[in-house]
Amino acid sequence: MSVIEAAPAFVLLVLSLFSAVATINAVRPYRHILLLLPSMFWSWLVLGLLGHLLIAQVVLAAALVALGALDYGVGLVALAILVTSWAGMVYALLRTRAAKRVVDEALGDAGVTRTAARVARWRTLLAFPIRGRSVVKVKNVPFRRVAGRTLKLDISHRRSEETNRPVFVYIHGGAWIMGSRREQGLPIIHHLARNGWLCFSLSYRLSPGAGWPDHLVDVKAGLAWVREHASEYGGDASFLVVSGGSAGGHLAAMAGLTENQPQYQPGFEDADTSVKVAVPIYGIYDMTNRLGRQSKQFLPQLVEPLVVKAYLEDEPEKFFDASPIDRVHPDVPPFVVPHGDLDTLSPVDEARAFVEQLRAASSSRVVYMEFPGAQHIFDIGYSYQSAQMIEGILSVLEDEYARTLEARESEGSGRF
Repeated sequence: MSVIEAAPAFVLLVLSLFSAVATINAVRPYRHILLLLPSMFWSWLVLGLLGHLLIAQVVLAAALVALGALDYGVGLVALAILVTSWAGMVYALLRTRAAKRVVDEALGDAGVTRTAARVARWRTLLAFPIRGRSVVKVKNVPFRRVAGRTLKLDISHRRSEETNRPVFVYIHGGAWIMGSRREQGLPIIHHLARNGWLCFSLSYRLSPGAGWPDHLVDVKAGLAWVREHASEYGGDASFLVVSGGSAGGHLAAMAGLTENQPQYQPGFEDADTSVKVAVPIYGIYDMTNRLGRQSKQFLPQLVEPLVVKAYLEDEPEKFFDASPIDRVHPDVPPFVVPHGDLDTLSPVDEARAFVEQLRAASSSRVVYMEFPGAQHIFDIGYSYQSAQMIEGILSVLEDEYARTLEARESEGSGRF
């Protein structure tokens, strides 16, 4: 056989091997430190675009078969591998389709009706978080000057003259050492803005330049600024929600657990930094790795030298102070906690333990959504899972806001 004649068979083999490795990584992502980040990003991409990838591979494989790929043994082997990997993709796709059931059950357990506007299905097909003309974005608004830096935020809201918009504040992730408000949380920010919310996306000082609790102090300064200035953009700062993903989820949880605590508000101790609801998304809830589920490098290479800047063995109290699971108390606000069961950077076991602690200590509403087949950062673009999560979160927030307005009206009318 000539190389040119057999080329379709070998291309089909390359396609099949790529598909097999991608499918295995999507179903059982690698957790070894050398592959942790590449595996996470790859599995996120595959899981978020499963339908797209499956259709593209079928079309490409059909073209290669038409060109004679099956005239050679290597082509037959490649097709067998490819069909097996497609079966794995279908399995993973079916797992992601459980997202609606997960959200419905979580809402039902919390006594919440699914009322939120749906994320347009064309957005999940497109995947990219395009804002659209209906949403106005105000960029680079300064909110704090500290340590020789000016921290800024972005503001998103519906293109209309409105007042009393409920307020949503999002904190980006990036392991406390990187990341930007510009590319994270966009699907939920845009969707809430399209549906009448005033949304803010905050920056904060990053490690290693900053050390714990500088990140939280900056977030609280941002909350104080938002509460003071939200009305200028049509916002109702009396209903303020804090959210974030990954390290931002950790900070959102800490903001909800340490409301108005002066040690985290130096220079603005009297500012109101309370929130009505905290929504940490695949957050980090334990800075000590007491469950042993984090990467072995989590503490010695990230948290100890770069974030907390101390050794757990020498100063454990600093790590407990920074761990949401150790800061739970009876007077916490309602929490919504979404997490993926395949998360390799923020183990789902820690999210479960955190939710268990919340439910044991507080009478406030705790809504937990665990998404089968979801990886870390599964909401960075639109997908079926992220759309269901956004609709579930918004349903809870709308219910909480309606309760707040009803209580406010009752107080105003003198009814008790």
